[in-house]
Amino acid sequence: MRDEREGFPPGVPCWVDTAQPDPEAAARFYGDLFGWEFQNRMAGGYFVAQLGGRDVAAIGSQPDGDPQTPTWRTYIAVDSADDAAVRVESAGGRVLSEPFDVSDAGRMGVVADPAGAVFCVWQANKRKGAEVVNAAGSWNWSNLNTGDLEGAKSFYGAVFGWEFDTLDFGGGTTVLCRLPGYGQFLEAFDPDLLTRQAKAGAPSGFEDAVAWMAPLPGAPSAPTMPPHWSVTFSVADTDAIVEGAVQLGGRVVVPAVDTPPVRVAVLSDPQGAEFTVSRFAPAG
Repeated sequence: MRDEREGFPPGVPCWVDTAQPDPEAAARFYGDLFGWEFQNRMAGGYFVAQLGGRDVAAIGSQPDGDPQTPTWRTYIAVDSADDAAVRVESAGGRVLSEPFDVSDAGRMGVVADPAGAVFCVWQANKRKGAEVVNAAGSWNWSNLNTGDLEGAKSFYGAVFGWEFDTLDFGGGTTVLCRLPGYGQFLEAFDPDLLTRQAKAGAPSGFEDAVAWMAPLPGAPSAPTMPPHWSVTFSVADTDAIVEGAVQLGGRVVVPAVDTPPVRVAVLSDPQGAEFTVSRFAPAG
């Protein structure tokens, strides 16, 4: 997939950010780790990370007194944040923050699926979402980790029109989330997409992929953690990033491991927000 983006169709994850007790310290960590530069776009501190002058993610301020451990949040593009909130509730989810305008950037709401995984819906105005994806140091995927795959399929299918394929790569079952027609949108500015995916051994329908779902450890009888959305960033060298994160005060949650065609590791920043890093290295 080409790195640069000009927008996202409704139903496609489009942005990621994290709210931190000390956003300036978080900006130093991620800036040193991924080479991000930052612009403060809002009063109170909303630091938009850039690579080559194009937006890739953001770091905001966690409200004073909020006891929750920081996380990375995923935003999913919609035509109408208000209509999406209605669909969320109709499908059994919850609206945690009613849709509101974010200056002239867009309109957003904070919601949760029936199992409790929190995400945001984004109705774009001037801000369409990430302007660079999949390049080293930028956002690659968002993944839903849940104890109820079937319930998640029903919910996200009803809210966003996603379809699903269950795959087994030898390390356990994962679910590919597809938005029919997304591949046609991508091919309009990336005509070699299908050829490259075929050479990399991508499964049928992968051109429409928008996210992954995976069962939580211990699910469904006794999940070891609450359902949540997680984020993955592309990197040029997984092991070097792991080493760099530790030197910057981060923590290794899951050491680097090969799950062809990627080498991945799960890390935590110094304030506790976990994220995955991945180097894509197809055979041949």
